[in-house]
Amino acid sequence: MQTFLAVLALLVAVAALVVAWRGRGGARRRPVDEGDLPTDVQALRREVAALRREGAQSMRHVAVVRYDAFTDTGGQLSWSLALLDDAGSGVLLTSIQGRAESRTYAKSIADWKCDQQLSPEEQDALSHARP
Repeated sequence: MQTFLAVLALLVAVAALVVAWRGRGGARRRPVDEGDLPTDVQALRREVAALRREGAQSMRHVAVVRYDAFTDTGGQLSWSLALLDDAGSGVLLTSIQGRAESRTYAKSIADWKCDQQLSPEEQDALSHARP
């Protein structure tokens, strides 16, 4: 039952993250037909610049750190996951697995920093995600 609740909490956190990212990014670009592509150099430059701006907001910096949160458990079932964009904004998800229970946490990251205190493992995930 506890594993089910941990997985459910993780799914809710990921769903909230997706909703937040969609709201932040505004309308998404529609797929481009080859006939819609500009032919002049300046228009191509504008298209490339728009794609770069859009790509900078995607979660491209990802890192997972697995570890044993408690000395009486093994298998490195606990983990911290950093999902960040080019500006260092995103989320840090952590799942702590114990013998009798598990807990899942989500922390907001902005400019590669968190307002809440990070565990050493969370700090490692954040460091590994940074380019």
